[in-house]
Amino acid sequence: MNNKLVKKHLLVLLLLSQTTIAQHYKPRSITGLLGAFGAEVELVKQTLKKPKTVVVDGVTFTTGRIGKHKVVVAETGIGKVNAAMTTALLLDHFRPERVLFTGIAGGTNPDLQPGDIVIAGRTAHHDYGSITDKNTPTRQTRNVITKQFNPVYFPADSSLMRLAEKVVTSLTLEGIPLASGGVSDRPVKVMTGTVVTGDVFVASSVKVSSLRAEFGADATEMEGAAIAQVCYQVKVPHLIIRSLSDRADAEAHIAYDKFYPTAARNSAKLVIAIVQAL
Repeated sequence: MNNKLVKKHLLVLLLLSQTTIAQHYKPRSITGLLGAFGAEVELVKQTLKKPKTVVVDGVTFTTGRIGKHKVVVAETGIGKVNAAMTTALLLDHFRPERVLFTGIAGGTNPDLQPGDIVIAGRTAHHDYGSITDKNTPTRQTRNVITKQFNPVYFPADSSLMRLAEKVVTSLTLEGIPLASGGVSDRPVKVMTGTVVTGDVFVASSVKVSSLRAEFGADATEMEGAAIAQVCYQVKVPHLIIRSLSDRADAEAHIAYDKFYPTAARNSAKLVIAIVQAL
């Protein structure tokens, strides 16, 4: 190989190296806070000091401070596509150091009831896979950056997870409202577990049993794994917090309407406490 050709190859390698470095995620000193519903996001926005609205490609973000920490808050909308889109815009425009999600979910763990909280130690897509004649489904998504398979379960950032487990012990969370007008004296349970995500509102005890058996799911919802996948692929620390609004069974729609406000407040309270403790 002559010197001219060698220099050409070296130049190409240098340019590729510079492109890779340029595309590396460079975080800023700000925390991203996401929620699926307007009511969930509003609970967080109410705590902001000096809020300022920023619209990015039609999506509204609100910057401000919680304590001494700068944050940016946004409503993702319902479902995995909306969640992934909003997360991608958040990361691209604001470059947060970490992403926290607050929201409600259906409980699939029989030991939990509405109002209880699941800190997602891991999340997975329960509706992603392939169906083959050999009955060997593939549940792993593929990383668009590395072209490699992602893990079935996206792990939460361990530091954020431990921080959540610590701060929740000193929080006063709301019990379940009773038909008599009072509040249940049963302590709110908080556990670190598995949250599964799919583009479907689960209201079926049969499906609950399936999610429990196949994934070890403690809760099911419609956004978490999409957010986790985007963060995992870009290497941004994340944590999903879910408070149960129902038990994802045949009565889920009724329970959701009744317990949603309590569940949303409990989840938002924990996420705010995590930010304050950073």
